[in-house]
Amino acid sequence: MFKYSTLPFLLLAAALFSGCARDRRLSTDTVYLGGNRVAAPKIKRMNFDNVSYWEGDKISGSARVKISLSEQKAYFYKDDQLVGVSMISTGREGFDTPTGSFKLLQKTKDHVSSLYGNYVDAQTGEIVQKDVDTKVDKMPKGCKYDGARMPFFMRFKGGVGMHEGFLPGYAASHGCIRMPGDMAEAFFRNIDIGTPVTVTH
Repeated sequence: MFKYSTLPFLLLAAALFSGCARDRRLSTDTVYLGGNRVAAPKIKRMNFDNVSYWEGDKISGSARVKISLSEQKAYFYKDDQLVGVSMISTGREGFDTPTGSFKLLQKTKDHVSSLYGNYVDAQTGEIVQKDVDTKVDKMPKGCKYDGARMPFFMRFKGGVGMHEGFLPGYAASHGCIRMPGDMAEAFFRNIDIGTPVTVTH
């Protein structure tokens, strides 16, 4: 049996992993194109999102979106070319995202939900009741409704649409399609009223 010192191994491991653990995009020392030092960009994606990308800004063609509930992904096409894929979170059990073929009905950059949000103290603004459904939950006395923010809202059926939102890694919404902020913004920029939206199992 051979005996090896663990010190060289530990030093090598530290050297290897110290370079990988830090994301250079988060460093204020990063120099971007043009030579300007800028504040680190806000990274909106979750650490586990190795799915989302966008390459469609310089590509022309008729837009269409395909949403796959089983894959928890949204695909953006221009003509038949795939130009973007987004990680998503769709409707949880009891709030199923509708399947079928639709067309985009509305775009609202700073949308606020009229159904889901919080009841907050009317004086202090502190949350009294969280994650309420205004159709079911009665507002407590002395409170007011604070609707959930749904930036870059793209409605395609009833109150259901795509928008920026929290992604826990599984279906968790009230029926909408939540996306990372940068992907919701890219889809929003490139989609028009009437754009086909297909939702499949």
